[in-house]
Amino acid sequence: MQLDATDRRLLRLLQREGRISNAELAERIALSPSACHRRMQRLETDGYIAGYVALVDARRIGKPTTVFVEITLNGQSDEILDAFEKAVARIPDLLECHLMAGNADFLLKLVAEDTEDFARIHRQYLARLPHVAQMHSSFALRTVVKTTALDI
Repeated sequence: MQLDATDRRLLRLLQREGRISNAELAERIALSPSACHRRMQRLETDGYIAGYVALVDARRIGKPTTVFVEITLNGQSDEILDAFEKAVARIPDLLECHLMAGNADFLLKLVAEDTEDFARIHRQYLARLPHVAQMHSSFALRTVVKTTALDI
């Protein structure tokens, strides 16, 4: 399915205002509520809308420290990658894990209360990950741009 201009407007608006009612959404994109609802269902069914979430402020829940961890494994076999990926998925404070091209094999994004809390996460989880050859951690000093909205 190709996205038309109305689908794109709908998705842009939903990314900014996820709790908007169907009636308000329909009015803002110049559709009837029933037509808007059908489009929403189609976008969900076709996978353009992957889900709905509330974005929680990490600072407000006491986890203001963002840490990026680059990990290089000691091999690239399917068994090594699978074992690492299964283990890393069990880290509670992990927000993202990406298989990378470049210097590191994986890039992790974690949140922590502070450096002491990150040391705990490192001891309990990161240091126990299988097949790790090297690990480099970097602490974010300030977030300059943060969005979940895609350019549609």
